[in-house]
Amino acid sequence: MKNVRKVGIVCSLTLAGLAAPAIPSQGQVASPPAKAACKFADGKTISVAYSSPRMRGRKIFGDLVPFDEVWRTGADDATSFVPNTDLVVGGKTVPAGSYTLFTLPTQDKWTLIISKQTGEFGIPYPGAQSDFARIEMKVSKLPSPLENFTISFDQAGARCTMKLEWETTRSSIDILEKK
Repeated sequence: MKNVRKVGIVCSLTLAGLAAPAIPSQGQVASPPAKAACKFADGKTISVAYSSPRMRGRKIFGDLVPFDEVWRTGADDATSFVPNTDLVVGGKTVPAGSYTLFTLPTQDKWTLIISKQTGEFGIPYPGAQSDFARIEMKVSKLPSPLENFTISFDQAGARCTMKLEWETTRSSIDILEKK
């Protein structure tokens, strides 16, 4: 009986050791959750929640993220965009509320898609019927490759510039608080 118990313990430890590499640790999540926010002078904010995929040696734009197809702008759950004040995004008025962000990257330009549908997984794209607005973004080249997909804001006065950066691409758009 003692030997059976020892064999059982050895088998359990062996199986646990084999299974451990298959269970990702917190530092090994392929696309960890991330957040970005911008705060206007009056305390009103824009909050973005997204998943941040990694390059991991892959070609991103034009390959993993195909040109001329709507992208979920991150990974996993759809990227949320929540302003608690009315905004002017690239010249278009966007009321306070909850939205989902998608983008349409092409070789020459990017389009930001603000969708009225929320709470969904990032794919499939819910379709143009759910679009609140489509707005052209500025596109530039980063000085060096960026491993992690990142959404960030630069705040200056009444303006927040939202930046999407990954691989060697930066797309950005100016956002103003509507007064």
